[in-house]
Amino acid sequence: MKTFKLITGMTLMAIFTGCAPREGKEKQENATGQPGDFKFLLEQFADLKIMRYQVPGFDELTPRQRVLIYYLSEAALCGRDIVFDQNFRYNLIVRKTLEEIFTHYEGDRNHPDFGKFTVYLKRVWFSNGIHHHYSTDKIDPGFSGAYFEELVRNSPGAVLPLREGQTVREFVAWLSPILFDPNVAPKRISLDPSTDMVQSSACNFYDGLTQQEAELFYEKMKDPSDPDPVSYGLNSRLVKKDGQIVEEVYRVGGLYGPAVEKVVYWLEQASGVAENEHQHAVISKLIDYYRTGNLETFDEYNVLWVNDLDSRIDFVNGFIEVYGDPLGMKATWESVVNFKDMDATRRTEIISSNAQWFEDHSPVDARFRKKKVKGVSAKVITVAQLGGDCYPSTPIGINLPNADWIRKEHGSKSVTMENITYAYDQAALGNGFLEEFCASEEEIGLAKEWGSLGSNVHTDLHECLGHGSGQLLPGTSPEALKNYSSALEEARADLFALYYIMDPKMVELGVLPSLHPARAEYNTYIRNGLMSQLTRIEPGKNIEQAHMRNRQLVASWCCEKGRDRNIIEKFSRDGKTFVRINDYEGLRGLFGELLAEVQRIKSEGDYKAGMKLVEGYGVQVDTVLHQEVLERFRKLNIAPYGGFVNPLITPVMQNGQVTDAEISYPDDYTKQMLYYSEKYSFLDQ
Repeated sequence: MKTFKLITGMTLMAIFTGCAPREGKEKQENATGQPGDFKFLLEQFADLKIMRYQVPGFDELTPRQRVLIYYLSEAALCGRDIVFDQNFRYNLIVRKTLEEIFTHYEGDRNHPDFGKFTVYLKRVWFSNGIHHHYSTDKIDPGFSGAYFEELVRNSPGAVLPLREGQTVREFVAWLSPILFDPNVAPKRISLDPSTDMVQSSACNFYDGLTQQEAELFYEKMKDPSDPDPVSYGLNSRLVKKDGQIVEEVYRVGGLYGPAVEKVVYWLEQASGVAENEHQHAVISKLIDYYRTGNLETFDEYNVLWVNDLDSRIDFVNGFIEVYGDPLGMKATWESVVNFKDMDATRRTEIISSNAQWFEDHSPVDARFRKKKVKGVSAKVITVAQLGGDCYPSTPIGINLPNADWIRKEHGSKSVTMENITYAYDQAALGNGFLEEFCASEEEIGLAKEWGSLGSNVHTDLHECLGHGSGQLLPGTSPEALKNYSSALEEARADLFALYYIMDPKMVELGVLPSLHPARAEYNTYIRNGLMSQLTRIEPGKNIEQAHMRNRQLVASWCCEKGRDRNIIEKFSRDGKTFVRINDYEGLRGLFGELLAEVQRIKSEGDYKAGMKLVEGYGVQVDTVLHQEVLERFRKLNIAPYGGFVNPLITPVMQNGQVTDAEISYPDDYTKQMLYYSEKYSFLDQ
């Protein structure tokens, strides 16, 4: 599971906080070692901003550790084509075409329409395809089909991905509806339960079959009595060929084979410089999985990985998260390369070492609690490289593995990406968001002084304990909640974090100096869930993304249930809507009540109750409030989404051997994307 961040404010696991930088971080140094002159915000276009992140502590690693990061980073970049193709079957053709035009166009590059074309290309790069990375709606190019034809005609050096025997004219005629017709592949992920979600989704996980056929195919494979089930369908595309339904497995020699082979090559290099025998075994098992595509081998890898607690360097690499599949089964490819922040990890170690206390005191029914919490580990990490579905838009926290039985029997590993949240902080300094949306000066002051710490501790609790808490009842399928699974799982983790961040135990343990950071986080979460995240929704649209559904669900449910007790108050001042929390302890009680219900739904696999909760509170948008929030937000000129340019990690060679690695910080988004397309394109268009 991943925790995502919206970026109108400064630090927040959820959205739009506007908090001040973390204490002690203001003097973080850049690549030259000089504090204060590193440029975090690079550019802004459409609804996006592009930033850089630093990798403090890289030079303090040993040469062998830096070489390991270099090899793992190459593996992270080699899967880029995979996620483009998983998102939509024609994304690679579109990307190649747009890049060829951008590179070879000989017409008027100062024309306004060429500027729109350039923005469209940047958006396709950002979203790993032609559908918006968050809403999953198809992106409007902003220029006409006629202008697209003119671009092609005036790009004589462009090498277009023509099919065999296809003329350029035929190619343009074929590609134009894919780009410009709003009725062709309108959504990457459709979560409308009244439709066939497989056939109405443009993602490339299914071909030629219906939702019912897909669900029945996997239902027949499952054994309800199996205590250790594999994650069926995780690493494959399901297709119907000649009337037969078959899986095309992602592996060496299988689907995406050329790219997977490159990933394996760099993992093999990494295994040769592993920090210890256990880490070597982890990498070797992942290679075995990529070679075979065997999901039992993947589970064996996850068990090894979650128990690798002594290595400083760590990574995520594989087909892992299922947010991109309307049925919540098939995973997109992603990678994060990182190393432990030794000082900051002390906070998460306190939390993880007390995991059993939190589980025992949870407000959920005792049947749904783990009797013995196993293997919960947590750390704060410094990200060194992002890849696949984690690039350029990245989570700020991750909790893995996702298999419930592994989490129950072997535990989970949680990370908070502190150098990423720091970059968000710095890029958002002085953006005016707090002054526009906070209900009072007191609320602004609380956010500036304590919001950053509250956000980080929320992330720690969400990832370390929230996702790892609770258990399924025997016989409950992990896929029982289907299209609502992701939203409900994120709600469960958020509610766990919100309930406990206000507990006096946090002060007793020394995680928080007082409950002020908890109050700041409560303010932010409710403000965001009821109002500020609406800046990410187009007028007339409902909420589709799982994390956004979760946040509105939690905030709206608590607002409704606490109305008679005046726990949360909505009011108008000078024609503007504000939200104020009048009773923090009362709100904590509501978080606990909702946590108990969401955990029951998950533990029992109660699809109908889950659907009622998500559809009733997490999907519909208040259109009047939405328009007001959009108008207020527009005046601030803040992009609601953000992503990053990766650092460049280069090898140091001696006598033909890699003996060390160096890091630098590119500042050109376009150049990095073109460089990646040139160096890391391994799949046919």
